[in-house]
Amino acid sequence: MRHYHRPGDSSRRSIYAWNFIASWKERWPHPTSILAEAATQAGRCLAQYIRHASAYMAISTAGFWTPMRPVVSLVMILPSPSDLAQWSWAHPSERKINISYAYVNPDGLFKGKKAVGVNGTWPPPPLEVAVGDTVRVHAYNGLGDQNVGLHHHGIYFNTTSHFDGAPGINMTYEIPVDEQHGTYWWHSHVGGQYVDGLRAPFIVHPAVEQHQYDHDLTVVLGDWYHQEHAVLVKDFMSVDNPDGAEPIPQSALVYWVKDGKYLPGFNENVTVPFEAGKTYRLRIINTSSYAMFYVWLDGHDFRIIEVDGTDTDEYAIDQLSLSAAQRYSVLVTARNDTDLNYAFHADLDFAMFDSFPEDLQQNYTSVISYGQSNALAPLEVKDEYQLVPDQKLVPSVIEQQLFATKKIELGFVFETFDDGTNRGSFNNLTFQMPITPSLYSASMLSMGEDATNIAVYGKQSAAYILEKNEVVDLLVINWDDNAHPFHMHGHKFQIIRVAQDVSSSDPVLNPPHTEGAANPMRRDTVTIPAGGAYNIRFIADNPGAWLFHCHIEWHFEAGLSILFIEDPLGAQKNTHVPQYMLDQCTAQGISPTGNVVGRNSTTDLRGEPSGPFPPRSSERSWRPLAMSALAWLAALLGMGAAGAWYIFGVKKSYEVVLVEEERDPLLKKVTRAAPEERDVEQGLPGRKS
Repeated sequence: MRHYHRPGDSSRRSIYAWNFIASWKERWPHPTSILAEAATQAGRCLAQYIRHASAYMAISTAGFWTPMRPVVSLVMILPSPSDLAQWSWAHPSERKINISYAYVNPDGLFKGKKAVGVNGTWPPPPLEVAVGDTVRVHAYNGLGDQNVGLHHHGIYFNTTSHFDGAPGINMTYEIPVDEQHGTYWWHSHVGGQYVDGLRAPFIVHPAVEQHQYDHDLTVVLGDWYHQEHAVLVKDFMSVDNPDGAEPIPQSALVYWVKDGKYLPGFNENVTVPFEAGKTYRLRIINTSSYAMFYVWLDGHDFRIIEVDGTDTDEYAIDQLSLSAAQRYSVLVTARNDTDLNYAFHADLDFAMFDSFPEDLQQNYTSVISYGQSNALAPLEVKDEYQLVPDQKLVPSVIEQQLFATKKIELGFVFETFDDGTNRGSFNNLTFQMPITPSLYSASMLSMGEDATNIAVYGKQSAAYILEKNEVVDLLVINWDDNAHPFHMHGHKFQIIRVAQDVSSSDPVLNPPHTEGAANPMRRDTVTIPAGGAYNIRFIADNPGAWLFHCHIEWHFEAGLSILFIEDPLGAQKNTHVPQYMLDQCTAQGISPTGNVVGRNSTTDLRGEPSGPFPPRSSERSWRPLAMSALAWLAALLGMGAAGAWYIFGVKKSYEVVLVEEERDPLLKKVTRAAPEERDVEQGLPGRKS
């Protein structure tokens, strides 16, 4: 049993109560001493609580923190002293963070990078709590030049979707963790701030873990840009970039968390001590805005035990693939021979990038140490990268495949739209943020019965209305020439079907739809391969407005997103938006009521976001006919491929890419050329270590 829990206790909170009661019984000889003894023991228990709490909570960089009730764990950093005069503590256990700029150089390559951090430091503190805690974060905006908005990635926010990343000037977020545990993370969902560093782990510990281990470590992966997001996105969303080439990071970062605190250093400057024979849980989080990683540990094997907050049966694997926003927990058993140290590897997936800068390093490492004086074992190089076979993982808690009552089919593509910029689109519609937010400030909570009219949300919101408890089968087809990670807010979904090539008649590459699976895998972020598709399934049991979007930040900003409006009438009954959040809208000149443009009408939508629009069919040449033919052919062959009611294209090449290479059906072998082969093809330098 891990050190958070006393054997047989339901939570670590009982540790303090148990110690209090046991000690009090032993030292209770006279009734008249009860009050004095109670005060003494309460003080000792409080001291013990603080000692335990400091082991898993991030402590203020200012060296100050307030005591916490066991019922409430509120994390983070104290604002500056001047802010305290303006902000009173709502409760002695509540924490506040001052989101502010920090000038840092974590990769050692560029001094003075302007990052978005907390209390003038970077990286922002990790957040570790227990199931049943109430997590309340007061975000003070110390940036001065933009709003803030925090998304706690993977949390359901049942009936409280207004806390899911809502932007504002100064915001308070309440994060419910009463029905979830596992590995999550928090990041900004405003203005690309998470590109600039506003991102950190969020770990929720259950009363009893599904798997046993001796030590718990978190590994944070992320791409790192030297320029600010505001500069990069201006160049990306430009008529001078019609092919949509994404900004390439200058480096990557690997850093570690132990007992709620960061270990010193980044990348090869991090040393992680291992003890012979002990079992370690590694929670690996890809916090990148773009990059995908392949991860392994020389001389050791991984056993997957958790994916995006879902506990799984152990699954042995020698490497992991992590797209942006994905998380895995693996068990690693330390070796019995301790004469060497070993490298933990995180390789950038160069296949995602349009170019290979000569100075871009691909392989990043940290050191797993069995002894300070040990030599490092020879570095292992993988002959090929492999994707984790999501559909083969088995959740520890059984949930039978849901029977779909509603089917939605989405095909996505990137192409140059009529404004000259390269956009992502689902079914030819690129997402634009509504002027009046779809949830708490507008339609669902102020339009009454009209909230069920799709028109009030605006066409460019790409909204779909879901009725209460509908079971949605969502087919997402990737007509782009690269893989994309997709994340759903407010839900985990079942993985029903994975197709590597939707145009293939091979049932291995393009399997048929099946029903009745005993326990399909569940997660909140999936990687859809180029030319492939996923069928995912979820139940509309969480009233609110929920995004489904590509978690590559550049693609989200390019419009690759849709919005699920879930049980709007139920949301009106169950959602209670705090007045201060409505006041935030008013302060920003945004109407907190009405339709997409703030009018109480289903038809008066003057001024709603409109466009840009995709090329006319005549400008797409033969592609509509080709894609329709491929889809109908596959459907006739029983492969359940995409229907042909919308037109697709393929990014950059503007022609259909058919995958001809064979793929390993068990490990979903990556068919892209190995790094060295791609380097030769493109005349670029080989892999760097």
